[in-house]
Amino acid sequence: MAEISLNKARTIVRKAIAKGQELELKPLSVVVLDAGGNVKAFEREDGAAPGRFAIAHGKAYGSVMLGMAGTAQMARAEQQHYFMTAVNGLFGGQVVPVPGGVLVRDKRGAVIGAVGVTGDTSDNDAIAAMAGIDAAGLTGEA
Repeated sequence: MAEISLNKARTIVRKAIAKGQELELKPLSVVVLDAGGNVKAFEREDGAAPGRFAIAHGKAYGSVMLGMAGTAQMARAEQQHYFMTAVNGLFGGQVVPVPGGVLVRDKRGAVIGAVGVTGDTSDNDAIAAMAGIDAAGLTGEA
C-alpha cells in the first residue's frame, strides 16, 4: 500500500502554513494522517488556539475514514444529518464534517491519507491544505 512519507507530510504542513501566512490568514494548525487515520505530522502556528489539534484531526479523520473530503461530508450532513450523526458516533465523535479536511491521493488515485487544516474560515483552511498537498507532488480532493 502506498503511503505518505514523513518527508512529504512535513512538506504539506510547512507549505500549508506558508500559504496561510501568504494569504494573511489567522494562525493555522495542520495535521497529516496516513491511510489508517494515524498522525504522520502536526504543527500549530504561534497564536493558534490549543484546541485546534482536535479540530484539524477531526477534519482529516472524517475524510480518510469515509473516503470523502470535508466539502462532501458537509453536503452529506446537510442532506442526511442522521447519517453523519450516526457515523460520528461510530468514530467516537472524532469527525468534523466541514471544508478543510482534504483527501490525499497518489498518482494512481489511491487514497493515501488526509490533511486537516483549521484556524481561519473552512474554505480558506481548504485552500491552505491544497497548497501543501500540491507542493508535496500529491493530489488533493477538497
